Amino acid sequence: MGITQRARGVLRRREPSETVGTRNVVYGPSLPDDSTVHLVLELALRIGEIQMASGVGASDVSATITSVTDAYGLPHCEVDVIYTSITVSCYRGTENLPITSLRVVRNRSLDYTRLAEVEKLIRRITSGELTTSDAYAELETIARATHPFPRWVATLAWAGMAAALAVLLSGGTIPQLPLIAAGATALVDRVGRFLNQRGLPIFFQQTVGGAVATSVALAFYATGVLPNAALAVAANIIVLLSGMTVVGSMQDAITGYNVTAAGRIAELALTSAGLISGVVLSLYLAQRILPPETLGGGLDLEQAGGGVVLLPGLLKLPLQAMAGAATSACFALASYSPPRPLVAAGAAGAIAASIFQLMALVQVNTILASAVATTIVGFVGGVVARRLRIPALVVAVSGVAPLLPGLATYRALYELSVQGNPTGLSTLMGAAATGLALGAGVVLGEFLSQPVRTGLGRLERRMSGPRMSGPLRPTERRLD
Repeated sequence: MGITQRARGVLRRREPSETVGTRNVVYGPSLPDDSTVHLVLELALRIGEIQMASGVGASDVSATITSVTDAYGLPHCEVDVIYTSITVSCYRGTENLPITSLRVVRNRSLDYTRLAEVEKLIRRITSGELTTSDAYAELETIARATHPFPRWVATLAWAGMAAALAVLLSGGTIPQLPLIAAGATALVDRVGRFLNQRGLPIFFQQTVGGAVATSVALAFYATGVLPNAALAVAANIIVLLSGMTVVGSMQDAITGYNVTAAGRIAELALTSAGLISGVVLSLYLAQRILPPETLGGGLDLEQAGGGVVLLPGLLKLPLQAMAGAATSACFALASYSPPRPLVAAGAAGAIAASIFQLMALVQVNTILASAVATTIVGFVGGVVARRLRIPALVVAVSGVAPLLPGLATYRALYELSVQGNPTGLSTLMGAAATGLALGAGVVLGEFLSQPVRTGLGRLERRMSGPRMSGPLRPTERRLD
């Protein structure tokens, strides 16, 4: 009874005009009118959509959207990025409902020219050079622009990448190998484009690509034109693997965006499974037609575990560097890269191939050598890319391409499908571990480059993590 009476006394002493909910009111920031807020959110979401479609990590997308909204007077916005959608909510205090917008990321394609133009637009927005309407109009122009050169140029670039990989894998000892690898890749690209225009899922496109590339290589070997089928298949496997989101997956996992990382890894696993299915299907059919030694293509499988064939001495190092540079540059060109990122990508490929070759000569483990090489590429690329005002993602993804484990993948599939050897599973796991090491190395290198890039050794504590795209400097607001 005593507690009840005291409670009633407290209620009687409350001011009559005071109602529940008027205490502890939190007033939000001073914001523009609702139509302007909606326009700013739409602008930020469309920028984030282009970044996500280009393979940018979720942490970079979140930081970019926060910077754009802050630049236009929305200082308290919460951003939620998952693999298929982006949500932004503008906080307006406890007295007003938040304004929330969502955009679904449907189409994914590599267009580094579009990404570079968006980077320039972001810099102009964060420096206060553009109004909201002008920025949105420029973004519309960027989004609607066609590719900077015809599609057949990209096909030639993919073919050039396969030729460079053939030189990288064989050391230039088989003159006809680059031509055959280039021709097979060009055929795969045109067939893939035909299937893509008809809406065939990417899993089946990868299956067809792997089957066509393997069949072409085995056919040339069976007719005596090609002395080694395995290297040609490996070159084409690397080309088909190069467009996957290895770097973005590792960046998302490391920076805590686990849902997005899981989505990227699931897509990576599915497309890889499609490629593996195509290669195994071709090997299975060839096993019924050709003798078993044909499928090995003259390759000593016990020595074929790495991503790059180990060559004796240092005399082959310049050739390896040039082949690595050509591989990365052709990948960047096939992804519609502008000239400056193209040159930086070529330099990254040369560095990656050279460092890997040097470490292989001293018998360093393949996975460790891959991680060290890409860490250096990520570090150098992170410093150079920001100074040249180009997306660091272009340098990172292109620099990884020469070291993708295509040869180890073929070896594993050969052991499983032809020899029936269960050790192929461990070989395949080793190839997967190499791919993860490549992505983790790039992200670590980019993270280490931040103190150098942001003030000659001054540690920038406001960074949310490794940054490969978006504004040059973080916002004042915490991004976690």
